[in-house]
Amino acid sequence: MSEKIVVGVDIGGTTIKVGICSMEGALLHTFEGATEVEKGSDVVCANIADYAKLIVEQSPFTWEQVEGVGIGIAGFLDIPNGIVKQSVNLFFDHVPLKAILEEKLGKKVLVNNDANVAALGEAWAGAGRNISDCVCYTLGTGVGGGVIINGKIVEGFAGMAGELGHIPIVPDLEAIQCGCGRMGCLETVSSATGIIRMAKDAVERGDRTSLSFVTNIMAKDVVDAAKAGDEVAARIVARAAHYLGKSMATVAVVLNPQRFIIGGGVSKAGEFLFEQIREAFKKSAPEMAQEGVEIVPAILGNDAGVVGAAGLIIRA
Repeated sequence: MSEKIVVGVDIGGTTIKVGICSMEGALLHTFEGATEVEKGSDVVCANIADYAKLIVEQSPFTWEQVEGVGIGIAGFLDIPNGIVKQSVNLFFDHVPLKAILEEKLGKKVLVNNDANVAALGEAWAGAGRNISDCVCYTLGTGVGGGVIINGKIVEGFAGMAGELGHIPIVPDLEAIQCGCGRMGCLETVSSATGIIRMAKDAVERGDRTSLSFVTNIMAKDVVDAAKAGDEVAARIVARAAHYLGKSMATVAVVLNPQRFIIGGGVSKAGEFLFEQIREAFKKSAPEMAQEGVEIVPAILGNDAGVVGAAGLIIRA
């Protein structure tokens, strides 16, 4: 067997997910192991190397067939040099991840931000397959993002490109402070956290809503209530969708992507949410910037990170 393969690694605070991909982006094998952050960065790096070798050993492939290893990690990175300047979840502080792993593995290693990597996964092998220009939003605890232009991740000079959740989009009179310290970021209204906050505020105000009877409100509860006709919940979802669509209109006149791809837990609201996002985009974007543009759900789910990490080696 002489075909080449690539290994992708998605590093989480609890588990490290490793995958083998074909050169075309097909996910062939996966493996998950404990991250063991409490044991320090040396152990985490050793685990990454061990898991990468183990998955190949357990597959029909050999280590000689591995073209390279891509890594996706949350944090502030020096991407060209593969240095993790800071990763809060992993307690990494200026860890030269690329150099350490290249020494341990004897293969080319590339490191990138987890949101960029997930976007590349969707662009390479998911909802953006065969599309050279797409922008990905991940709606979870925050709003993550990744920009793919001409098939490549756009990183910016300091690696901060694609921070879509921190587009200041909410007018000053309605704005609240974001976790980044600024006011009115998209993340404050269109993330799961933002939707939950707006729902709790409505309950505390005494608004007439079925959410008053929910003990621990989750974003899904708000969406389900909205679908069932709860007017307060419907307004919250509409607000989240409005600012998402509006932010896409801003991105459209800067980058003009062919496709916007939306993933993350909130995106599971389905067409109920997507129709409202598309309507907001249509109202906010100039006609020429919306022509032929699609807004679609992501399709790789939890595999996007590991596939995109492998894709770093192919699409670098």
